[in-house]
Amino acid sequence: MAAVTCRSGGEPRATQVAQDYLKVMWSSEEAGADGISVNDLAAQMGVVASTASENVARLASRGLVTHEPYRRVHFTDEGRALAIAMVRRHRLLETYLHEHLNFDWDEVHEEAEILEHAVTDRLLDHIDAALGHPNRDPHGDPIPDPSGAVTVQPMCALLDLAEGTWASVARLSDEDSQTLRDLDAIGLRLDARVRLRRREGENLVLDIEDQAEICVSAATVRLVQVTPLDA
Repeated sequence: MAAVTCRSGGEPRATQVAQDYLKVMWSSEEAGADGISVNDLAAQMGVVASTASENVARLASRGLVTHEPYRRVHFTDEGRALAIAMVRRHRLLETYLHEHLNFDWDEVHEEAEILEHAVTDRLLDHIDAALGHPNRDPHGDPIPDPSGAVTVQPMCALLDLAEGTWASVARLSDEDSQTLRDLDAIGLRLDARVRLRRREGENLVLDIEDQAEICVSAATVRLVQVTPLDA
């Protein structure tokens, strides 16, 4: 499998597989990790370790990552720039699908995964302009600007919120559509105001907007990030 294809006009561009690996690496870095192991890459890509190792070697030969045996894989500057460009592409598409094509927020990730490899940069620029140059997608994930800069607001896990503190929902993981639907059903949506009343074992008792208090499992809200509103 070749490591590089070409855009029309001859500009080099990583293959779809390479783009997917770089995007997974970016997600790991965005979560605070320093590089990623080949085994973790394999698990997230759904392949065996030997396949992931071969693809990492291709990325390294292309100058997109650095990797030494038994150590973690790291971006080069070129690789990080390409990964950020793919993340921008994916999140803009999610936003467009949700805001202009009426896809539910739990549906956009899968569709964007397909479209992100086909849409041209020119079309993406028009989508960005049509959306008013948003800085986050429907799940609250930051959208890098054209230069690659990312603005991230202060946030913490809902699970770590101090009892009695009001917060605004800032980010919801899109890794599981059913969990997104469950969160939506109880009113935990982007920008919703929520207060942690108390913890009861493996559950949290919450106030959400103007609703009566609700008890939810910690597992359901484990990936919800919030921005505290109280000083």
